Amino acid sequence: MGNGFEVTFFDDPAAFLAEASDALVADPVQATVIATVAQRKAAHPDSWSGAPYCWFATVADDTGIVGVAMRTAPFAPYPPYVLSMPDGAATALADALLDRGEEVGGVNGSRPAADVLMARIADHSGSAVEVGMHTRLFELGELLAPEPPPGHLRSVRREEADLALAWTRQFLLDADEQAGRAPGTGHDPESFTLDDVHRKIDDGTYWFWVDHADRPLHLTGANPPAFGVARVGPVFTPKEHRGRGYGGAAVAAVSALLRDLGHRVILFTDQANPVSNELYQRLGYRAVVDTVELRLTGAARTP
Repeated sequence: MGNGFEVTFFDDPAAFLAEASDALVADPVQATVIATVAQRKAAHPDSWSGAPYCWFATVADDTGIVGVAMRTAPFAPYPPYVLSMPDGAATALADALLDRGEEVGGVNGSRPAADVLMARIADHSGSAVEVGMHTRLFELGELLAPEPPPGHLRSVRREEADLALAWTRQFLLDADEQAGRAPGTGHDPESFTLDDVHRKIDDGTYWFWVDHADRPLHLTGANPPAFGVARVGPVFTPKEHRGRGYGGAAVAAVSALLRDLGHRVILFTDQANPVSNELYQRLGYRAVVDTVELRLTGAARTP
């Protein structure tokens, strides 16, 4: 047990969920990303394809599990994702990754655990650390729904998957541009595939805001709930339809739908994007924790 912490890696997401469920349930809002990914991969083993590293991990001391992490990203530099944990636990996880011989060019997750882990990796490699993206996790408080524009929310249909894919990929490119980054530098649109769209449609977690002629004007998605928490995203309005209230109306409608099903509702925002941050806070979302995407200076984004 290095520095008082023991790191255990799991190749089987079901085994990880069985071991870590109490830790995930203790703070299901912060655990949302790891919980939803683990549940999806346990249900769909083929979704592992394309990720060179495929593991989940727990970090424990003599009181039990104090931290969880995963490494399943299908895009370079294949960053581990960490939740809040003591600094010593984050250091122990970094040391375990180095002992495994894994190349770690970046890390995503909650602060300050992500910062501590990345600092340890950087010290070992002699590199510096840079922030690729500063994000924030929000949870819905009192929903303040705006007056809706003409039209209504409806589920995306299977035959509309190509349009939903194009809009999701454009959302990723536009998110970079709105945050002042070159499109494609903060998000990899090709990492989201038609299979991902089909899965979301089948899960009932993709919606269009449509006009009275049933013409799609806006896309809002969500993730299936994990431990009672549902995460909203992506949220995309094509440029020709912006400024008419479709985004706010759709997010409010989806948020109300998820809450009516008994779920806590959350979402992430890019802190460099003032448009989305202002919109969600106006709808009643409140900040929970800062998250971050960190990279080693000079770390490659492609294999």
